[in-house]
Parts: sequence; structure tokens; C-alpha cells
Amino acid sequence: MNKHFIQEIQIKDFKCFDDFKAEGFGRVNLIGGKNNVGKTAFMEACYINVYAQDIKSFVRALESIKFRRENLNILFGLKVNRQQFIEYSNHIFVASNINNTSFEIKDNQGIKTYHFEFNKQLVVVNVNEFSFERTSIPNIEFIDNFGLSNIEITTNYSSVQKQDKEDSLNAILKAFDSSIEAFKIIDEKPQCKTNGQYREVSEFGDGVRHLISIVTSLYATENGYLFIDEMDNGIHYSLLDDLWANILVLSKKLNVQVFATTHSKECIESFNRAQQALDDKESRYFELARNIKTNQIFMRDLDSEQLEYELTHQGKYRGE
Repeated sequence: MNKHFIQEIQIKDFKCFDDFKAEGFGRVNLIGGKNNVGKTAFMEACYINVYAQDIKSFVRALESIKFRRENLNILFGLKVNRQQFIEYSNHIFVASNINNTSFEIKDNQGIKTYHFEFNKQLVVVNVNEFSFERTSIPNIEFIDNFGLSNIEITTNYSSVQKQDKEDSLNAILKAFDSSIEAFKIIDEKPQCKTNGQYREVSEFGDGVRHLISIVTSLYATENGYLFIDEMDNGIHYSLLDDLWANILVLSKKLNVQVFATTHSKECIESFNRAQQALDDKESRYFELARNIKTNQIFMRDLDSEQLEYELTHQGKYRGE
């Protein structure tokens, strides 16, 4: 297992997680479970943990998880308050084999301070002196269920171009939709060619944007991390086998650790078929569930053979 991959994690005081632990993660990890059990929150905690490489990237991670949750509200006029977005994650603690991260707000006799811990450092900053500057880590990406924006796709596509893999992306898109002839960035907008003409990606279904977001992000996150929320959003179940095969192959080639969520039986079955077909031993399925008696969230993991058995014999793969 690559040293930069998350192998174990502990999450405290973050959304639905009071004190949660899990281990055994591989290169590609599919997270399943019922709605509202914490799949997205789990990935957000992992994202913060690996993203917090310095104070500015820590701020970026804290702000961005709240921003993604408020996408629609922002679209319809919600004013972005960066300080409130950061303070939303007060008291968070996430520890892994990669990094120990925590953020806490303290008030001592009217003096409000931020306490950041990351990379074995503790940084205490007076809120009135805090710049709220942020910086991005280029090879760590989080794709929400809407896919990436035009700007983000354009940025990631440059990684595809640098590796001369435009034809590979075109082949994946054509397998997804036989009418798509090619993909390009034209006038700073992602566009697909169909019937001899280029049209903006926004004119196609959500699945096309989501697919382009995933594939371009894999190239952009080489030697890094990719988090995909509701990875099968807008993608017909008959196309999921090919998508998973591409994710497994590209993540291995590019050394990317992938975490993805789903609540779809078809997506889990496709994941397992791709595991079996490629004999991929570094991919695992994890299921989040809540203990009825204690109300605590727990996670269990299955390798490809265990998952295949449960899919074909028991069917208990979504906490049902």
C-alpha cells in the first residue's frame, strides 16, 4: 500500500460523528449505506485531513466543505460569509496515518482565537488578526453530486493534455454516449462534438458532466486523492461497469487514492464486477450503518470476494 494513502482514520465531533474509527482502506474505496447515515460527512473529514498541509490549505478545506453544502442556496442569493463557513467546523478532530488535524474556537475574556493543529503543529491566531487567506492543493479534488464547474473542468483538462490522453477521454465519452465524437475546451468552455458540431457540456445530461469531471480529475490528482460524492449521479446503470473499470485502471496508473459514495445497488454490483474482472486487490467496499441500540455509526469493510458473496447470497450491503 502506498505510504500517502489513508489506511486508518478517527473522526470526533464532526457532524454525525461523535467518536468514529475505521481502518483497512485501499486505493479505491466505495462507501455505501442508507441515506443520511454520514457517507458525505465521512469523505469531508478525510478531505480535510489530507488537505490541511499548512494554515492556508486548512482554511481552504474548512471553507470548501460548507460551500459545497450551500451550492444551491448561494446560487439563489445566499451571501457567502467566509468566516462563518470556516467556523461551521468548530471542534472538528480528524486523525489518520497521514495527518492529525483539529480546529477549535476559544474565547478567553472576550479574546476570540482559532486553534489549528496539522502536521504536528499547533497554530493559535487571534480572529481579529487572521487574514483568512487560502490556498489550493492541486492534486486533491472533491467532486460533489453536481460535478465540477466549467472552470474546474478546464483546469483539470490541462492535466489530460499534458499526458497526451485526449484520445483516451474521447474513447470513454464515446462509450458513454455514441453520439459524442470528441471533447475540447473552446472559448474557455467545455464542449462536446456531436453531429459535427461542438455544443457546451451544459446542453447534455448531468451524466456527461459528471463523467468528464471524474476522468479529468483522475489525471489532475496524480499522486493525490480524489473524493467523488454520489459517483453514479446521472449515469445509467448499464454504463457503470466501464466507468468503474476506468477508475480502477487509472487510479492505479496515476497513483490516486479514490473515495466514492453511492446508495445504488447497481453501482455496488458494477464496482464488484470490475474488481473481479481486473483482479483488483487494492479496492474495497465499506458500508456505513447506525447501531440501533447505541445510535453510534460504524463501518464494516468487504473485499471483492466477500462483497460478491453478500450480493449473491444475503444482499445486506446497504445497512438494510
